[in-house]
Amino acid sequence: MFHLPMFTPEQVARVCENLEETGDIERLGRFLWSLPAAVPGTAGEALNRQESVMRARALVAFHGGNFEGLYQILQSHRFTRESHAKLQDLWLDAHYREAERLRGRPLGPVEKYRIRKKFPLPRTIWDGEQKTHCFKERTRSLLREWYLQDPYPNPSRKRHLAQATGLTPTQVGNWFKNRRQRDRAASAKNRLQQDPSHLPTEGSLDGSRSPQDRRLLHLGLRLPGSSSSSPPPPPSPGASDCSTGSERRRRSGGGAEDDGEDGASTPDISVSSDSEFDV
Repeated sequence: MFHLPMFTPEQVARVCENLEETGDIERLGRFLWSLPAAVPGTAGEALNRQESVMRARALVAFHGGNFEGLYQILQSHRFTRESHAKLQDLWLDAHYREAERLRGRPLGPVEKYRIRKKFPLPRTIWDGEQKTHCFKERTRSLLREWYLQDPYPNPSRKRHLAQATGLTPTQVGNWFKNRRQRDRAASAKNRLQQDPSHLPTEGSLDGSRSPQDRRLLHLGLRLPGSSSSSPPPPPSPGASDCSTGSERRRRSGGGAEDDGEDGASTPDISVSSDSEFDV
């Protein structure tokens, strides 16, 4: 049995830290039970100002299945950033276990996501910064700044950036790779929107033809002055009944060249893009 007069609040905090590090939750619980209650105006109240003591109480409450007590501890004391990750896990795991107890089965990923949305982290164990695509916005901003300076960082810069963001070098490398890929795809899309004539067509892949010639080839028509002997595309069945004599002669190969208005169809053109995104 421990008594507070034998220990100062700072010493009690160190004992809690040591027992927490060893993982001896049962002994930690007995030690906390031996301490005087934190009644206002008594010596025990000073223990509530020790973060290590409050974190130990939250840990014991979780392992004892006292989830309501856990929530009360986490919401009533503002913890420092060093304790956030561990206490956030306790908060979420407690809500997961409560939901699994009600359902009588383990939760799936979607159900866990709904639990997190229903029971958001309290500000006492969270810095309030939203996470986007698994990275905090502060981390993403730093990555974007480095990307503008050098889209192809060497291994040394990747390691340095990993230390600055708390990520691994592999995560940093994947982020830069994906960002380069998105920029290339966006650049190609903008070029096509600004000048559709950049689309590749049969017979003009080298880009040496004029935009007008490429549009004629795109419609399946012969170019002016072309010596190609390949026949023009046949007319559609529905257009033959309303064709004039001169139009029929043009389609049969005699007379002037096709004007591009009859029987022309636009071929399907697919533009492929790289797909190196990491999933």
